[in-house]
Amino acid sequence: MAQRWRRRRGAVVVAGLVAGVCAGACGCSGGGADADDGRAGDPVALLRGAADTLVRAGTSKARTSMEMATGGTRVTIRGQGVYDYRRQLGELKVLLPQDPAGTSEHRPITELLAPGALFMKNRGAGVPADKWVRVETATLSDGNLVTGGVTDPFAAAEVLRGTRTATYVGRTELAGTAVRHYRGTADLTTAAQGASEGGRGSLRAAAQGFATARVPFDVYLDDEGRIRKVRHRFSFVNGRQEEAVAVASTTLLYDFGAPVDVRLPASGDIYAGRIAED
Repeated sequence: MAQRWRRRRGAVVVAGLVAGVCAGACGCSGGGADADDGRAGDPVALLRGAADTLVRAGTSKARTSMEMATGGTRVTIRGQGVYDYRRQLGELKVLLPQDPAGTSEHRPITELLAPGALFMKNRGAGVPADKWVRVETATLSDGNLVTGGVTDPFAAAEVLRGTRTATYVGRTELAGTAVRHYRGTADLTTAAQGASEGGRGSLRAAAQGFATARVPFDVYLDDEGRIRKVRHRFSFVNGRQEEAVAVASTTLLYDFGAPVDVRLPASGDIYAGRIAED
């Protein structure tokens, strides 16, 4: 009973992060790519292995954005931090948008990303300032690809394991780095089947919980095959309206090899009480 309550409580808290502030994902699309020299290879096979390339790269810094338009309003949640792909651990500071009237400032939320779990600080009414909220991502209808306000960088890469179709667009430049731009569609069910043990449950939940398992994407790889930017377009049902909402999530990866020291909270630092929905 206690375990079911913790899961339900966590799901309410995280769902409120997007539904309560109309979360969404923003990102610029590629364009103006020059013709390539023909060495791009098989796009589908290349993109299915992009997550493994990140594991070999080790670590990086990351910036994320999530954008959704609802009720005539478009808002964006942004995050910035670091990620260790070998350990599948990350830490992001997540900034919520102002209230529609522009009168309320939100404290940044600290999110720790781990295989199968999300830890949040400064999230949830009534939670002591020194406590964390823990959520099991496989219990969320979208596997935390959307409702945490950011997409876990490694999960974003593992979505590409389900690449069904992909087209090589051409070469371009991103933040001073030469990259190859690909556009395609991934299937979340296929992605879950090929995912790492830590990410399989979350992607399986997303495949079942999203309005569709089909995920269009644009991705930019550098000459070492590392993801520099990936933009997914999810179809999300947040439980507060009948029609699915289009959510765009963009992840930027840079400064590979950056030091990463993520330490998960001790059990005594995790809040076990009731959390009011914002």
